[in-house]
Amino acid sequence: MDRHGRVATDLRVSLTDRCNLRCTYCMPPEGLDWLPKVEVLTDEEVARLVRIGVEQLGIREVRFTGGEPLLRPGLVGIVAAATALEPRPEVSLTTNAIGLARVAPALAAAGLDRINCSLDTVDRDRFKQLTHRDRLDDVLAGLAAAQAAGLTPVKVNAVLLRGMNEEDAVPLLDFCLEHGYQLRFIEQMPLDAHHAWTRGEMVTAEDILERLSAAHTLTPDTEERGSAPAERWLVDGGPATVGVIASVTRSFCGSCDRTRLTADGQVRNCLFAREESDLRTALRDGASDAELADRWRIATLGKLPGHGIDDPSFLQPARPMSAIGG
Repeated sequence: MDRHGRVATDLRVSLTDRCNLRCTYCMPPEGLDWLPKVEVLTDEEVARLVRIGVEQLGIREVRFTGGEPLLRPGLVGIVAAATALEPRPEVSLTTNAIGLARVAPALAAAGLDRINCSLDTVDRDRFKQLTHRDRLDDVLAGLAAAQAAGLTPVKVNAVLLRGMNEEDAVPLLDFCLEHGYQLRFIEQMPLDAHHAWTRGEMVTAEDILERLSAAHTLTPDTEERGSAPAERWLVDGGPATVGVIASVTRSFCGSCDRTRLTADGQVRNCLFAREESDLRTALRDGASDAELADRWRIATLGKLPGHGIDDPSFLQPARPMSAIGG
């Protein structure tokens, strides 16, 4: 629990800062300086910290992220270790889906519960423009494989950029409706490596809903939202829904239940935190489970009441999203 009464039950674990796409809102076309391998937690270290979180700190949901977590050779084993814990957490994965067609059955066998896939357009040319890679077919195959493997509901996360893929809002929704995927739009956040984000250029939740409403009838979903970040709408009377995560314009910091572990073993109590708490050094110096849990508790206590994007003094985190983990 932090000083504002929020309880962190949702753990996001970044397994790598590397990625095989170059999405324009995340990193430059040439990529970034990746973490040296020696600084990245080993599979055993990841499994141990996840176990401590579940057994001693009340973690009930674990999501593995990146960079791109499918680039982690030991991913299936890491998932299996997490799903074997007692009490068993819900275990999910956020991915760009490249390579997912090959590994989806193994992930399902390891106990993975569901998949979140990033897809910002279903237009091949725009996909290449956005990601600097011609890999749309691989992504679509990965989505289909996840669904076939029972990793459902398959959720699709999309970010709209002004002047680039705004017009993809309705085609993305139609695509997801056709295939039975759950679409969620996410407002672009100030987490790009080149710090080019501006509030005025952001496609807002209102912009997104206006575009969707031109083609579909949207009615608010009355199901209790809880700590879920997405506001949901029934599409054409339901049962299908579409969600919008208004991270910037309608922040949900007051109900946040997340904590984050970076690929190099740092605890971040907020996506936009400018300070981190080092667990890796203590872990490698022989700290006990209880000592590591205490360090984690202290890191959680310092969580601020909100991300502060609207504050004139707001400073973007030094790490980009690919190095933090969603």
